[in-house]
Amino acid sequence: MKKSLLALAALSAIAGAAQAQSSVTVYGILDVGYIGSNSRVSAQPAVTKTETSQLGQSAEQTSRLGLKGTEDLGNGASAFFTAEFYLYPQDSSLSGNSTGGLQNRQTFVGLKKNGIGQVAVGLQYTPIFNAGAATSAGQYNNMLGDLVYAGSTTAANSGNGAVSAGFTNRVSNSLTLQSDNFAGFTGSVLVTQNNTNTTETGTAAAPVGGNTNASGWGLGLDYTYKKFYIAGAYQALKELTTATNVGTGAASVPWSGAQPSAPTTVSAGAANALNIQDNQGFVGATYDFGILKAYAQYVTRTATSTTSSNYYVKRSAEQIGVRSFITPTIEAWGSAGLGRYTGYGSGTPTANFNGWQLGSNYYLSKRTNLYAIYGQQLFSNANVGGTVGTVSAGANNYAIGMRHTF
Repeated sequence: MKKSLLALAALSAIAGAAQAQSSVTVYGILDVGYIGSNSRVSAQPAVTKTETSQLGQSAEQTSRLGLKGTEDLGNGASAFFTAEFYLYPQDSSLSGNSTGGLQNRQTFVGLKKNGIGQVAVGLQYTPIFNAGAATSAGQYNNMLGDLVYAGSTTAANSGNGAVSAGFTNRVSNSLTLQSDNFAGFTGSVLVTQNNTNTTETGTAAAPVGGNTNASGWGLGLDYTYKKFYIAGAYQALKELTTATNVGTGAASVPWSGAQPSAPTTVSAGAANALNIQDNQGFVGATYDFGILKAYAQYVTRTATSTTSSNYYVKRSAEQIGVRSFITPTIEAWGSAGLGRYTGYGSGTPTANFNGWQLGSNYYLSKRTNLYAIYGQQLFSNANVGGTVGTVSAGANNYAIGMRHTF
């Protein structure tokens, strides 16, 4: 009996030591509330008006569920992982529904060395996404009015992608390197690759095969000096398909889930973003005045067909904003911006668009807040996306809800 108790005590001590060296955290966000929108698209002679009204979800932040953990390897080294998935609080089924079920937001594993940096492999955020998140007055909410991180939970982003698709948020099959802070500077590198090369010989029919290759890279650099912060990033993603048996829409880009379809569908005769060189750049800055924090951002993107440099989509936008606590429990922000868009090649007129957003949080506790957000975007007359005639559009988006983090 004593031996059994001693053995149990020894096992408990070993288990306790192992648990002391590693940790796993469950975290998430649930965001629900009322969301409405109004949009008007004029493509003469037709005018389309759309109104939405719903008890919806994820207006201020995308609802999610995640696991993250670290293990101490000793001598300042550690292993870490993250696995994070979308949640749809208003949907009745977890999988197999119109939202696609339990979709992956980011999943990666990596190693870290204190004083040097870290390396990770998996589905990860891009350098532009990270730089933009640190310099966003609206903190990447899902409402209209933000022209850099352009998105909406209900209102259509009018203009065939002109006022959406600012940059690629995340890429799969990626390797990232991130440095520690050195004299206020931190840097990051991303490399992504997912290549398939096929050759078929010895058949009665004509040999088939070819390449479906997705690759790319990204760089990021930021600097902090007292209350001033600036970040810049650049990323270049390429998809090249040379398969002889690929027809219209037959092959999809391996990282197409991270690519908005409208501005990258520039391969003639194909429904997917085939044979595209997608170059994206960003710079953003913040300054904390104490009573409020000021924000400025600029983003540019050019997606060009690798088979014809005359066939491309270009988009750029800049915006400024402020964010501040009015009282210890009431926070407010505002932003405004301008942008330009040229769709589908040389000779296409450039469209102009603008947007603005106002929002406020009332914190009931550290983890729970009520919010109200209003955003608006307008799009000028131009030929966009191969549309016959000219298109002008306007939309507004508003939401009142509650967000809980855990």
